Amino acid sequence: MTRRLPRRVLALCAGGLLLPAFSPPAAHADPVSPPVAEAWQAPTSARLSSDGSLSDVAGISAGDVWAVGQQSVWDIWQSRGAITHWDGEAWTEVGIRNDPTGAGLLRSVAAASPTRLWAVGEGHDGMPYLAAGDGTGFDRVVVDRLHAGDWLGGVAAVPGRMTAVGRRDRQPLIVAESGGRWRLTQLTGKGTLYGVALAGKGDGWAVGDTGGRPLITKLSGGRWKAVAAPDIPGGYLRDVYLDGSKRALAVGGVYRRSGGVSPLILSWNGKKWSRVSLSGDDVRLYGVTGDRKGHFWISGVDMERPGEAFLLRYDGHTVKTLRGATADTPRTIRLQSVTCLPATGTVWTVGHVVDAQGRYTDVIERFGAPERARP
Repeated sequence: MTRRLPRRVLALCAGGLLLPAFSPPAAHADPVSPPVAEAWQAPTSARLSSDGSLSDVAGISAGDVWAVGQQSVWDIWQSRGAITHWDGEAWTEVGIRNDPTGAGLLRSVAAASPTRLWAVGEGHDGMPYLAAGDGTGFDRVVVDRLHAGDWLGGVAAVPGRMTAVGRRDRQPLIVAESGGRWRLTQLTGKGTLYGVALAGKGDGWAVGDTGGRPLITKLSGGRWKAVAAPDIPGGYLRDVYLDGSKRALAVGGVYRRSGGVSPLILSWNGKKWSRVSLSGDDVRLYGVTGDRKGHFWISGVDMERPGEAFLLRYDGHTVKTLRGATADTPRTIRLQSVTCLPATGTVWTVGHVVDAQGRYTDVIERFGAPERARP
């Protein structure tokens, strides 16, 4: 039986339109050199089954990229999570080896190394879903202290440790693994965490919302605690990128009474978070990445021009809009996550295209120097 299920589709995307998160979003490998973003490349697809969408992407190298999402999003019985891998030549779907029921939706993927990968989402059994990968495949990981009703929206990983974030009983939840040991932290106060970023030295940020305002938490000295965020009624955050102890960027939006969403970017300068000035009447921001040199790229959709691929580029001073080609037929393209690829000069972003009939197709867009990007 196939039914239109708007609430199930809402779980695909991170951002103002879509709760719980798609974005969102998100652990990304640290590039070794800054990309040279010059032009959009030809879009491609991982060729998921009908009504497929990609929620997150993690780039390790030009020949080692992982993305996760969902297939058959409109079918309550057939929908399933998807993991796909780019080997430099083609995208190949990768299964989860020890779980016959499988994931219902995978929201986020992270790579600590080529052989240490993580994915999170939700299972068909009603439990939060964790899977660990070794570069050839994934295995479901069962954490005894997680239970039905817990929700995981984002994951980040660095060598030796992993952190996933979400909520439990309407409170922020943080699930951490290091050396095979698990630690669950439930923060006080109302809220949900959607995006997380880690640094190798033990620092990190996680972002979300309280249900009415942005929520920001910081990892320092092995402990997570909430920190002051700008007071923005209706504001939310869906992803964060950490670029050293004195630089980070978080993205999301602000709900408006009209029903639209204004874009929201917050910048960390080592002492406080502040709002970045930018325009946009109805722009949804989902994912953010950077080059570790102070340059950031943000994925999303401009609802006033939904048929064009959409990125923002921020250099610490100015926000610039990067748009793809205009579509020949009506469509909406949502780019839900973004990552820099080392030494290729490209920024890759994933999501889905919705056509005029409401059909979903997964999409992979690349922005970079044509002479340096693979076809």
